[in-house]
Amino acid sequence: MIPLVDLQAQYASIKDEIDTAVLRVLASGRFSLGPDVAAFEEEFATYCGADHGIAVNSGTSALHLALLAAGVGSGDEVITVPFTFIASVAAIRYTGATPVFVDIDPLAYTIDIHRLTDAITPRTKAIVPVHLYGQPADMDPLLTLARHHDLTVIEDAAQAHGAEYRGRRVGGLGTLGCFSFYPGKNLGAYGEGGIVVTNDETHARTIRSLRSWGEERRYHHTQPGFNYRMDGIQGAILRVKLRHLPAWTDARRRLAATYDRVLADTGVTTPTVPPDVRHVYHLYAVQTPHRDTLHQALDAEGIQTGLHYPVPVHLQPAYADLGGQVGDHPCAEAAATATLTLPVYPEMPEEVPARIAEVIRRTLATKLA
Repeated sequence: MIPLVDLQAQYASIKDEIDTAVLRVLASGRFSLGPDVAAFEEEFATYCGADHGIAVNSGTSALHLALLAAGVGSGDEVITVPFTFIASVAAIRYTGATPVFVDIDPLAYTIDIHRLTDAITPRTKAIVPVHLYGQPADMDPLLTLARHHDLTVIEDAAQAHGAEYRGRRVGGLGTLGCFSFYPGKNLGAYGEGGIVVTNDETHARTIRSLRSWGEERRYHHTQPGFNYRMDGIQGAILRVKLRHLPAWTDARRRLAATYDRVLADTGVTTPTVPPDVRHVYHLYAVQTPHRDTLHQALDAEGIQTGLHYPVPVHLQPAYADLGGQVGDHPCAEAAATATLTLPVYPEMPEEVPARIAEVIRRTLATKLA
């Protein structure tokens, strides 16, 4: 069996470090926030090139609080993409604002900058570009447009830990950057977790208050808030794993380069990566009109693949009230039916991409014969 991701293999590789960190927290009795969370906030913010990090209990919470800190609320519109995990849109709805969708670039899977201007209205408050699968959105023109219209840019970097755009790490490019530490992420907790990074001290102070019941100090609540605190154990685990992230990222990129080479003659479309970005391959996504056939064939060979994401958000029943229709965002809709994600994780044996390529080559040759 070749899994899409192997969390047991990763734990085995750093078991002693992880166990020591967890036992330290257990001995301290500091289970909510605490010194390890505070240290991780500082270390991860520095890693992103940002001044502040505020750790929370999930990537969704990070997006929610970033939007609130930016002043997003009822009557506002927030622009994002329909081809993303549902949390990107759910967090916008939590604030009472209305999501407005802009289609994706068909090659990069990220927001199509050329369609962005037409989506801006007097009600637009913020833009949430999604760095999907670990590939940064085209940020410089987006940031220029946002400044022109006085809009806040909140990066959804949930899948892009360590990704770079023109030599700068994502998360610190916009006003606020949001990351998820769901276990399967490039930097994953052993449970749930997230963080907001920012260079804005006022936003950082607001989010710190909002994550813990709107407190400025113990039992003094200056605004309505939430219970979005990170557990101390997760902070300690993430501190250990952050030290390994550069090496893990290099391993993912080597595997992706191997995939690019061995899949070149198979008939699937491999990721298109601009020369000025550093893709970190949270997922290795290919496109093919025979996606479902390949999905089944690889599964039959004991190779797990993923469908990320088979229904774009504007066509999800949960968001039918937004009035989305088939044909509204053709590139997102096409990607939803054609995208297959292949196994990629740092501990994966180097020979696996060639094995997967052979199954794909054989399956498509039979299909097209």
